[in-house]
Amino acid sequence: MSACVIRRLRPYLFHGFERSQGRAFSCGAWLRDDSDSGRRSASHDYVKRVSQLQSFKKLEECYPRLPFGFPESRVPISDFRSRYDGMLEAGQTVRNSVDSAGNGPLIVAGRIRSVRTAGNKLVFLDIYDGSASVQVVVGIGLLDEAGTQEDCSKTFKDFTRTVRKGDWYASTGWPHRTRRGELSLLATQVPQLLSPSLHQLPESLEDAETRARNRHVDMLVNPVSTLPLHVRHHIEQCMNAFFDDRGFIKVSTPLLTAGAGGAVARPFETEATELEGQKLNLRIAPELWLKRLVVGGMDKVYELGPAFRNEGVDATHNPEFSICEFYEAFATLDELMLKTEQLLGALQERFTTLRSGALQNLPALAVNLIGSYQRHEFIPTLEQQMGRPLPDLLSPSAHKDLLAIFAFKGIITPENATIPRLLDALASHYLEPLCHNPTFITHHPAALSPLSKQVVCPTTGQTVAARAELFIKGREYANMYEEENSPFAQRRKFEDQLKYRAEDREGGERDLKGEVDESYLEALEWGLPPTGGWGCGMDRLVMLFSGRERIGEVLAFGTLRNVVGLGRKGR
Repeated sequence: MSACVIRRLRPYLFHGFERSQGRAFSCGAWLRDDSDSGRRSASHDYVKRVSQLQSFKKLEECYPRLPFGFPESRVPISDFRSRYDGMLEAGQTVRNSVDSAGNGPLIVAGRIRSVRTAGNKLVFLDIYDGSASVQVVVGIGLLDEAGTQEDCSKTFKDFTRTVRKGDWYASTGWPHRTRRGELSLLATQVPQLLSPSLHQLPESLEDAETRARNRHVDMLVNPVSTLPLHVRHHIEQCMNAFFDDRGFIKVSTPLLTAGAGGAVARPFETEATELEGQKLNLRIAPELWLKRLVVGGMDKVYELGPAFRNEGVDATHNPEFSICEFYEAFATLDELMLKTEQLLGALQERFTTLRSGALQNLPALAVNLIGSYQRHEFIPTLEQQMGRPLPDLLSPSAHKDLLAIFAFKGIITPENATIPRLLDALASHYLEPLCHNPTFITHHPAALSPLSKQVVCPTTGQTVAARAELFIKGREYANMYEEENSPFAQRRKFEDQLKYRAEDREGGERDLKGEVDESYLEALEWGLPPTGGWGCGMDRLVMLFSGRERIGEVLAFGTLRNVVGLGRKGR
């Protein structure tokens, strides 16, 4: 068989290229122009491209299956560069190299980033496979001489007329360094089309909304936009190692539950066809499930996974987000804060190393996370900043007295102003600005911590929680406390929590019968040892270490608004 003729591979089935007239095109001119003329231009480019491909081969042949042995023969471009970058002189070709299977010339495959021609007999391709890029030199006079010259000329000409930026190609050849010193692959066969791009990639894509709604195109045009995804990978890898080294067991707990469980937040509600009439919730947090495992004898457990809160979207919040939680028997609040310092210090060291290697485009961290962090007690620090004391938060007049503080200080009252929301708003106004460097806010009012141990503060006389929150640059990153393990105290706190949730959702109290998580209370009856619990928003950690300011920038497909928009685009 002629070496310059593309091998015929088994095709995928193809059912035509007709598209719905109502389809909004997501590439090419449409990305730069939302007008009808822009959409027509994109549509015209698509039809022209498909017709061009059909003029040279059947469309099903544009999407071949990989040949037998291809995975063994292909060399990742990063491996190709590391193997040959230092051993070739200008103009030298290594014709005795073999692939991992010992089969002769090497194969590299990837997406074409650029196509350059030198006359009508020489083409230069830049191919990128996700790890690195390399130049491929394709010349009619350099191809293997098997077969007739006429066959080679025609195949080469067809290739030059159809290849374009964005296509996926496989190239077979020898390692080579050009006379200008560029490490390359000298093609011995005409490169083989694996998957064409049916749209013209734009030269630039800068509009934030367009980039968010066309994430795949954004990644092609702006490769740096994938940096937060790499950062997330390394954060999770480092956290897994951190907990594994300390004897924790990683687990997965249910996402769909019969009750929201965990924090004070509005849950998503749904139903299952197998459980007709049974209301289900997407979990707010894995907390109650993980503590059940501690009751069951697993004294160190952690989970990395999604959680859902049916609330707003802003710079740091999304209804679907990722969370890490761990629970450890006999861990005190001081130990939880120490582990937090150790974990974030380890992450900083990891990314310091990565900045000099795999993630060189990563911006420098704006704060130092190595060492001990500042600590501020909630109530004394708040009173000092306000210049006045808080009311007794357990008194019947507490709500009215807190509203009076807002009126006196001229602070905007939050929507659905329950006591927890009022206290949280005061913390946002007075405490969080104190926390540019890593800072723990400790011993929150009891109303803000329905699942934690509570004590009477000897200084203020207020009932407070054995709890701490970590803030960096004014944003919350981690929450930790000594868990409430009394089923009797926990029942009362559940009822208080549900009362606040009812007021928040409906503007008034409602019947709480059946809302308390009786199964969790029953689990506590079997004995939960004194336990420390810790939770951290993973998305905010990714924002911190990638230097991003909006949560949508670190989610693979943006916030919920973008995800919903993507789902509707083809309708």
